[in-house]
Amino acid sequence: MTAMTAPPETPALLHDPVIDWFGDHARDLPWRRPEAGPWGVMVSEFMLQQTPVSRVLPVYEQWLARWPRPADLAAEPPGEAVRAWGRLGYPRRALRLHAAASAITELHGGEVPRDHARLLALPGVGEYTAAAVASFAYGQRHAVLDTNVRRVFARAVSGAQYPPNATTAAERKLARALLPESEPVAARWAAATMELGALVCTARTPECARCPISAHCAWRAAGSPEHDGPPRRTQSYAGTDRQVRGKLLAVLREAIDPVPQAVLDTVWDEPVQRARALDGLVADGLVEPLADGWYRLPLSTPAPASG
Repeated sequence: MTAMTAPPETPALLHDPVIDWFGDHARDLPWRRPEAGPWGVMVSEFMLQQTPVSRVLPVYEQWLARWPRPADLAAEPPGEAVRAWGRLGYPRRALRLHAAASAITELHGGEVPRDHARLLALPGVGEYTAAAVASFAYGQRHAVLDTNVRRVFARAVSGAQYPPNATTAAERKLARALLPESEPVAARWAAATMELGALVCTARTPECARCPISAHCAWRAAGSPEHDGPPRRTQSYAGTDRQVRGKLLAVLREAIDPVPQAVLDTVWDEPVQRARALDGLVADGLVEPLADGWYRLPLSTPAPASG
């Protein structure tokens, strides 16, 4: 078996055990409930990028309580999305979600589109998010490849401890080959493999004894070799421009009125790094500069960002 290639019998061996396991062990998450609807699914997918479920949950619930429909979010300035995003990190996602809500309102009658191509055309929606929303909100048959799914497939099918750093064409081909033919079953499979990677087939401490497909796992059959090296370590946060950006945004989120430069200067002692971070926030559309050195969260919509 070559890397990222599934033998013909593999899908039949994996589908039922993983889907049955999911039926018994799936977490009760609000975006999985019927009342979440397609908009709730989309909001969760934006928030969950590079952010753990535990941090997303309170922000998600507050967000949906305030903006239960795309039109509700689109009616407010994008700066309010940045404010409500809080400390989830990567706040450009808030701007992208606001831009997507505006496009849904203007182009799709306020309803999250069902069609995969129309989802993909929304601002801020990339390949993964379009597939995830089409699958989880509308029960369609798409290969949904997040980090957890990629790790499950790398180990179970390809015998590798970790997937490549970036999603490859071979991984996409494998994911499509593993999809059940039935649309609702394929959507269930997508959610189940994601949950398996999140709860059992984890990056650092996989619990193979709890895995429903351990008997069919190519990596375990090979003796769980560690030839691929450890998972990538995340960049340290302390002292980085990201930390400075976060401190500057925190001041602006708490303020109702524009904030003077002098107040922003108090959040970080090093002036060159502070200025670079503030310039970056302005360039990203997260902060709007006013006359005489005053700043606020944006009232106007920046140019759409993709991805």
